[in-house]
Amino acid sequence: MKIGIIGAGNIGGNLTRRLTALGHDVSVANSRGPGTLTALAEETGATPVTVAEAARGAEIVVVTIPFKNVPDLPSGLFDGAADGFTVIDTGNYYPQQRDGRIAGVEDEGLTESRWTERALGHPVIKAFNGTYAQDILDRHRPAGAPDRIALPVAGDDEAGKKAVRALIEELGFDTVDAGGLDDSWRQQPDTPVYGLREGVEGVTKALAEASPERKAAFRG
Repeated sequence: MKIGIIGAGNIGGNLTRRLTALGHDVSVANSRGPGTLTALAEETGATPVTVAEAARGAEIVVVTIPFKNVPDLPSGLFDGAADGFTVIDTGNYYPQQRDGRIAGVEDEGLTESRWTERALGHPVIKAFNGTYAQDILDRHRPAGAPDRIALPVAGDDEAGKKAVRALIEELGFDTVDAGGLDDSWRQQPDTPVYGLREGVEGVTKALAEASPERKAAFRG
């Protein structure tokens, strides 16, 4: 597949490494410009591009940037994407540590990915937000392995969710359908599933045990 990755931090960088290793055609962008991605490109064979170019021709676009920066992405970002493309949102809202107060989350009660979806103007699938970046490189396992971990995936677009789950399984992880975006609070920071390294049964149980109440440490 042709995959565009916007954000070359820990998650974006390691997804670039694994997806290129699996044979996907990856374009990667960051806020500082393609000239700063030379080393990653040489290591992986990915194509460094500007943010405005990252989605061109892409069947899947991964947005993995700080939460507060999502509205600053260029308009028309997805204009050149492939028909039926899917957007993966890996983001988390950290109001006290990084993002400041976001009214849509605090006052309207939007889930983090619903807010991101509105800012992007395109449906998103929430995945990888509670995954340790190093696990993308180190903890992938073949299907059926007893220590293969599972990742929750939430979204309203069933076709997009199916595509994302298939990609995650190709990366070496099981998946659990975590419901629609309005249910995606179940995998936000400080929930039982966030950072959990367990299989399908453990992830399913953790999602069920989540509380919708946002703790004080995660409120702006």
